[in-house]
Amino acid sequence: MNSGLRHMLRDDDLNHEEQLEVLRLGMAFRANPYLSQPYQGPQAVAIIFDKPSTRTRTSFCVGVAQLGGYPMVIDSSGSQLGRGEPVADTAKVLTRMTSTIVWRTFGQDRVETMAAHASVPVINALTDSFHPCQVLADFLTLAQHRGGVDALAGMTIAYLGDAANNMANSYLLGGAVAGMNVRIAGPHGFLPDPSLVDQARTLAAENGGSILVTTDPVQAVEDADCVFTDTWVSMGEEDQYAIRSHPFQPYQVNAALMAHARPDALFQHCLPAYRGREVTAEVIDGPQSVVWDEAENRLHAQKALMTWLVARSRGDESLLQGVC
Repeated sequence: MNSGLRHMLRDDDLNHEEQLEVLRLGMAFRANPYLSQPYQGPQAVAIIFDKPSTRTRTSFCVGVAQLGGYPMVIDSSGSQLGRGEPVADTAKVLTRMTSTIVWRTFGQDRVETMAAHASVPVINALTDSFHPCQVLADFLTLAQHRGGVDALAGMTIAYLGDAANNMANSYLLGGAVAGMNVRIAGPHGFLPDPSLVDQARTLAAENGGSILVTTDPVQAVEDADCVFTDTWVSMGEEDQYAIRSHPFQPYQVNAALMAHARPDALFQHCLPAYRGREVTAEVIDGPQSVVWDEAENRLHAQKALMTWLVARSRGDESLLQGVC
């Protein structure tokens, strides 16, 4: 195993300076799509899907190609993983043939097991617990519109909705690493795990930020620099909408709620969005919304992350082209 091997399984796998390096690299890829080509050869990247996707599939496939590599998409239901092959065995096979493993799956323990038995970088492209690639893209979008990556520390961000889901967890950790003031709001019964909140508070204290978890949506949004939300029912929970719609209604991001944020506050949504539920059309299609830049930034942020992980794992700083 490579002693310098790095993975991205959750948002705090990068420290503050490393997160800045990845985001600076993301900004550089926005300006120059072919800045660095760590997979030139082409080398293969395994991109495994246990869950459907549009943005994850497109951004990783295009990104790997632009990095000089070959994106090898694996539908787990049609592979030996879907027939119950141990994750450890799959990891050992894939690392003999590929340069990076990207996995969109269910349990966090699955990507952790993959990483424990892989000898190439493993990237969490979404689990039920965390979505670190989305948060990197979201912070890159903030940096794009609000003064660059060095302006992120000290910003106030608010997330409203299902505060027990993977996006809320990733904003907690990712925002704490960035040194942001993170506010998470959701109804009783849909708040983050207290142990994760404690971890985020420790990280935030180290990096100059703060953490607030509340059931009051106005308190969360007050003077925020950016407001985030997500669907009220995640994949596999569609039958719960009737149960959730009433308690989640006060957390709908609408014009009245956005009025409590800073006048120049941005709105972001990781998509797919349901207008009239978690967000009104007036907000997501309005002038404060940057959701399409956010969607595009999945490409730039993930290219930066893949390049950074490969460079650090191989000890090849030339791949970073003086950006980091």
